[in-house]
Amino acid sequence: MQKLPLGRSDIMVSEWCLGTMTFGNQTPEDDAHHQIDMAVDAGINFLDTAEMYPVNPIRAETVGLSEQVIGNWIAKTGRRDEIVIATKVSGNNPGWVREGRGYDGGVIREAVDTSLKRLQTDVIDLYQMHWPIRGSYMFRQNWHYDPSGQNRQQTMDHMMDVLEALGEAVKAGKIRAIGMSNESAWGMTKWIDQAAAAGLPRMASVQNEYSLLCRLYDTDMAEMAVNEDVTLLSFSPLACGMLTGKYQNGQVPEGSRMSINDDLGGRRSPRVFDATQAYLDLAAAHGLDPVHMALAWQRTRPFPVSAIFGATTSAQLTQILAGKDVVLPEEVVSAIDALHQAHPMPY
Repeated sequence: MQKLPLGRSDIMVSEWCLGTMTFGNQTPEDDAHHQIDMAVDAGINFLDTAEMYPVNPIRAETVGLSEQVIGNWIAKTGRRDEIVIATKVSGNNPGWVREGRGYDGGVIREAVDTSLKRLQTDVIDLYQMHWPIRGSYMFRQNWHYDPSGQNRQQTMDHMMDVLEALGEAVKAGKIRAIGMSNESAWGMTKWIDQAAAAGLPRMASVQNEYSLLCRLYDTDMAEMAVNEDVTLLSFSPLACGMLTGKYQNGQVPEGSRMSINDDLGGRRSPRVFDATQAYLDLAAAHGLDPVHMALAWQRTRPFPVSAIFGATTSAQLTQILAGKDVVLPEEVVSAIDALHQAHPMPY
């Protein structure tokens, strides 16, 4: 498994990252621990979690369980030095965390300590803000996105308050690097410029959705990433399981995410199944597992990427890991680009 630098930090992360948002809910702790063992043994050194996890559904009473599961693995195995841990503080929410309150400098000071305790570690390698307080176009909000109500000075003041708190945590040795999630190109450059002007930690990464079916990152965000040395941590690289083919022809496997969340967070649309089938057919024509094709494609991008995938079970993880060394021939990459033009923005 190849490794790449996390932004301009001294942290090296594997080009695949094990997502843990089902740990403590759909994935019981013993299977979760087995998955971490499997991932590390396969050369993956990167785990992503968040204070609000697990999901499907997100509930106030389960907040923090995914971090606790990872912490218990660390305590049980003593393999802390073999992994890079990323977690997140929640933004404004319906009431899952802090009764709906998002984050500011004060919240971050408390939330960092709470995550450290759950994770049973002295340091968080990457600490991320889960979504911007001012709002975001991610999660299908792009169709009706309206930033006209934003107050620029309030945003700048908020960013500085947050950066100062993060700077304190870095100096105290509680976190090593910082990142954003569900952020825009404008937002990322403002975070970076403010940090540079004040001598505070700069954003090393951004965690946004990116897959064969969701390529909003390919334009302004890609340019930002290349010019500012920001690593993309791509979530949902398998489009919530759609790119496995398991939802084609009206199938909804028992226990799958669609069986819990019918529209897959807005990803289920009249266009998405035809687009998905085109990629499934391409994989079949070249003798590729569509899961392996979707993940290997992320390595071909002209900007740095570590793809975050999740597996509800160890059996699913076994299938994914079997493709860890797949390299796509140029003809497949070119065909993917052609399919993207034929099926743009299917959800």
